[in-house]
Formats: sequence, C-alpha cells, structure tokens
Amino acid sequence: MNIGELARRTGVSVRALRYYEEQGLLVPARAANGYRQYTKAAEEVVGCIQLLYAAGLSSAKVAEVLPAACRDADGVVLSGELTGELETVRARLVTEIAERQASLRLLDEVMAAACWDGVARSA
Repeated sequence: MNIGELARRTGVSVRALRYYEEQGLLVPARAANGYRQYTKAAEEVVGCIQLLYAAGLSSAKVAEVLPAACRDADGVVLSGELTGELETVRARLVTEIAERQASLRLLDEVMAAACWDGVARSA
C-alpha cells in the first residue's frame, strides 16, 4: 500500500508517517518509481508508535522500545536504564488512570444526584 493508504488506514497523517520514517521508526520498501510501499505489518507498527508516543516517550525512546513493542520480541534485551525509564512511565500512567477513574466516579455521583431517569431535578 502507498503512504496515503497507510495514513487512511491508521488515521495518522502522511506528514507524521514521513516523520516516523525520518526517525527510523518506520521503514518502507521503495517501488521502482521511488514511491514508498508499506506492508500490512506497517499498520501495527504505526499503532505501536502512536501508543508509545501517547505514553509520553520521545522519538529516541520509541526507537529503542519499538523492536520489543510490536515486532518479534524474542531475544530483544532492554538495558537496565531503559527498563527503569519504562517503569517510571508506567507508574505515571497508573497514577493518571487512577485520577481519571476518580474523576469519572465523581461525575457519575454528580449525575446520579442531579438526575432521575435523565430528568434534571429542580433546585
């Protein structure tokens, strides 16, 4: 598939896909005409890249983690330093999730107190 098709399938802009290529995160084959050609596996790689960015990792860290994240991880060894950084990111995400769950519970309580069968109570 070409870069436009990959962009459509993943919801990621062509510009972002080109950036991933510049960073060495995504490596397309080249057709005889020089156009980028992506396999179905590229969709999974783009998904992994997006998730790692959403977790707060930099491009450099994504490049280090990517082989273990969405490719054949057998035999991939992460350095102790990188493992420590990933544990820190994970702890931050767990905290953020807990905070969002608390916010959700509060909203549920407010909505339950203010509404009955979807009809707002008058003050």
